[in-house]
Amino acid sequence: MPLESVQSLMQRARSGGYAVGYFESWNLESLQGVLDAAEETRSPVFIGFNGDFLSGPDRLCRERLELYAAAGVAAAVSASVPCGLVFNECARDDWVEAAIGLGFNLVVPSDPSASLDDCVRRVRTLTEVAHARGVSVEAEVGELPCGVACGGAGGSLTDPDQAAAFVAATGVDLLAVSAGNVHIQVQGEQPLDLDHLAAIRERVSVPFTLHGGTGIAADSLRESLALGVAKVNYGTYLKQRYLRAVREAVSSDEINPHALLGMGGAADVMVAVRLAVRDAVLERIGTLGCCGKAGHPVPE
Repeated sequence: MPLESVQSLMQRARSGGYAVGYFESWNLESLQGVLDAAEETRSPVFIGFNGDFLSGPDRLCRERLELYAAAGVAAAVSASVPCGLVFNECARDDWVEAAIGLGFNLVVPSDPSASLDDCVRRVRTLTEVAHARGVSVEAEVGELPCGVACGGAGGSLTDPDQAAAFVAATGVDLLAVSAGNVHIQVQGEQPLDLDHLAAIRERVSVPFTLHGGTGIAADSLRESLALGVAKVNYGTYLKQRYLRAVREAVSSDEINPHALLGMGGAADVMVAVRLAVRDAVLERIGTLGCCGKAGHPVPE
């Protein structure tokens, strides 16, 4: 089916008391694994790619954003459940503008190094460009701490008053908040600060996104759904499962390279990683309350 509008996905989630998962992909196998799980559970889903990674200046090969966009749009069209397509967390405004024009219907400008005033100015401009094309925008107020895999940097909780002013000044459609969630947490889980999340909700009415879904304790995440969380992002644990599957698959004694890559049988590494991503999504998607909601009606 065609891409589902982000507004529709969020309205349904808010009215139904669930969240839609964004399970980040990085290649065709991970993308198909996410869709496999969403279709198996009849769940609406966000698919997409990490803009910060794709646009990184230290990449050895230039990435063709057009290919990623076309793959994402085609994936949504092929799916039997509603899909939104995310260009996630990118500090380069030129890449965000390109993503808007290429078919992503949710973009996430994010530059932690920018001052608040500069961030407001840039996000407001990008939001105007995006809205003119029917594309939604998510931005973050506050900064998530980073797990030990990326240095354990501090972060800061989202200030409720600052968040309200930011949403009013920029016109963003979703707000990513920092309330105890952690980026790139490679082991363990921790609860959210639900009281702080409730304080933000008192000042801000747009749907909330929680980045760092990998490290959020399940009970805490379920409770957050009543406080305006309508989208949860997952990435780290998907790649952990993918890498585990790669290591196991390449340890095979199979010497036929075609059997290992492309034939689609039991020895195929590409099949192993697709199934690993599917199973990883299936482990978490039920916590969001979205299973069986693929046909949930838009509220009047």
